[in-house]
Amino acid sequence: MLAPVPSLETTVENTPLETLFTSHIGLLSLFTIGFIVAMAAYLCLYVRRHVKEDTAAHERELNRQ
Repeated sequence: MLAPVPSLETTVENTPLETLFTSHIGLLSLFTIGFIVAMAAYLCLYVRRHVKEDTAAHERELNRQ
């Protein structure tokens, strides 16, 4: 006697990428990851710009003395 063949619907499972792009929690996770990456890039640029400005101001102050 042969075992019954499961239907296609029960054998197909969502892959992690499908879950990430199609479910509500996956989309929320994707938004959160994107937000954190954007925030890290902004903070990196902000700190870099201010360090450059403060370094230039310090150099000008040293040259005056």
